[in-house]
Amino acid sequence: MSEDLREMLTDAAVREGDVVTGEVTAVDDHGVTVALPHGYEGHISPQELSALPGTHPSDVVSVGSTVTAQVLKVDMESGHVTLSKRRAEQASAWERMQQLLESGEPIEVEIRDVVKGGLVADVGVRAFIPASLVDRHFVENLEQFKGQTLRAKVIEVDPQKNKLILSRRAVLEEESEARAQKLFEALKPGDVIEGTVQRLTDFGAFVDVGGADGLVHISELSFTHVNHPSEVVHEGDRVKVRVLRVDPEAGRISLSIKAALPEPWETYANEFRPGDVVQGVVRRVVDFGAFVELRPGLEGLVHVSQISNEHVDKPSDVLQPGQEVTVRVLSVDPERKRISLSMRDSAQPRGGQGQGQGQGRGGRRDRRPTESRNDGASGPTLGDLFGDLFK
Repeated sequence: MSEDLREMLTDAAVREGDVVTGEVTAVDDHGVTVALPHGYEGHISPQELSALPGTHPSDVVSVGSTVTAQVLKVDMESGHVTLSKRRAEQASAWERMQQLLESGEPIEVEIRDVVKGGLVADVGVRAFIPASLVDRHFVENLEQFKGQTLRAKVIEVDPQKNKLILSRRAVLEEESEARAQKLFEALKPGDVIEGTVQRLTDFGAFVDVGGADGLVHISELSFTHVNHPSEVVHEGDRVKVRVLRVDPEAGRISLSIKAALPEPWETYANEFRPGDVVQGVVRRVVDFGAFVELRPGLEGLVHVSQISNEHVDKPSDVLQPGQEVTVRVLSVDPERKRISLSMRDSAQPRGGQGQGQGQGRGGRRDRRPTESRNDGASGPTLGDLFGDLFK
């Protein structure tokens, strides 16, 4: 080593442990070359570039970028300076993570790797986002996040164990709560909006209406009777809903799909007149009769007394849900939204049956041949003369 170089290094006072800044002049598989002040250069091996083992130098820096590193060793003979970017960042990184933990402020991190159980990022130290804290819902494929920049919160800092845990879910939940608050302030009963079906339960469907989930009770899914919400909607469906109630304190929104649809009475009621004979489907059977659907959402009642010409004790003895029947319209009451139906003689023309064929079993007079006496004498008998009086 020349005296000039030795003197230059001595004057520069570059010592082990110092933190220096320089410009990257070369990047290859063996590491990074950095031009330092005073005309000499340093080298950063791949192991000292990142807190994540196995990281390629080109994934961390590029030629022309500025890098800050800690001096690990100065070779006074060759003028070679060994540097570590990882160690320069480490001490300040732990301090900063502790501050973020206390303040609750989110941090942006680039996902550098996907490992079993979660995501890995480099924030000067190795940061880990468990799979359960990546999203508000279960994520099957974590590979989609590799290379992405995510916002997360620091939830655990332990320098002694080199442990740093982040949560993206905490950020998403906070953002969701903020959107929900705005939504509760903006929504009013009667509003008609669009939403996405999130999940189904036995009692209804939860619909995301832009930051908060509202419940469409099973009775509000359709104008027709619904046994299970899956008969009407599926997860992921876009639906139009009407807001029924908003309760900010309880965090509840009550919605209705059927209230956002055209009223069946307005659509179909004018199609029917008393005396019309139409086809329908039995939807519900109750003690006092059966409700028959004439059009989607439009039902009429067949009272138990109108189910058959014969006496019926229980409607369920004669009718079952899903059964197709022929009914006659008895009356239409738009104001009360009621249609009365009858199945008695509903298949016959108006005006009764058997016209022009005598009265028969409903009053037809039967004519019988004249009876003969045993003694062979002919002539009218008492039955012939007065039979009609005894009928």
